[in-house]
Amino acid sequence: MNPMPPISPVPSTCYGGVAIGLHWLVALAIVSSFSVGLYMADLPLSPMKLKLYSWHKWAGVTIFLFVLVRLGWRLLHRPPELPAAMPAWQRRVAEATHVLLYLLMFAVPITGWLMSSAKGFQTVYFGVLPLPDLLVKDADLGDLLQQVHKLLNFSMAALVVAHLGAALKHHFIDRDDVLARMLPFLAKTPTPGDTR
Repeated sequence: MNPMPPISPVPSTCYGGVAIGLHWLVALAIVSSFSVGLYMADLPLSPMKLKLYSWHKWAGVTIFLFVLVRLGWRLLHRPPELPAAMPAWQRRVAEATHVLLYLLMFAVPITGWLMSSAKGFQTVYFGVLPLPDLLVKDADLGDLLQQVHKLLNFSMAALVVAHLGAALKHHFIDRDDVLARMLPFLAKTPTPGDTR
């Protein structure tokens, strides 16, 4: 009795469930934290602003931890290949974008932690676990780190928009499976005789 043939080669071109889950979880957390950061920055000092700052810092620590897990998973699980027809320069840009995104996903929360330390506001994770201050209190350094943190945040936002734009371009213009690697329901099932 012959073994049943695979239904379709689609699964091998997609990320696994853990990688997909971590990708969208981190993406949602980053967008939410960035939005809260924008909203709270210009609020007058109040109990609500202090509460939002705490939530924002908790989100930053959580994102940092999820990114550690995500990076570890990626190092142990090879991502699916990019489409063979993709030009070499686009492959290089995609790789560079992923490296920069990972660097920023670490740098943004770390600079936030450093900024809080320098400004004299200890981070207490979920109001329970006090994290050590990484710097002694220094108002001028805190202000500088605040600007660095802001710059890195907007740099990551720009990179995320470019990343999303590239994924949509691959799906709607190039009509390849780049976006489907993270959204498997978009994957095309090959039809008999389809040589594309």
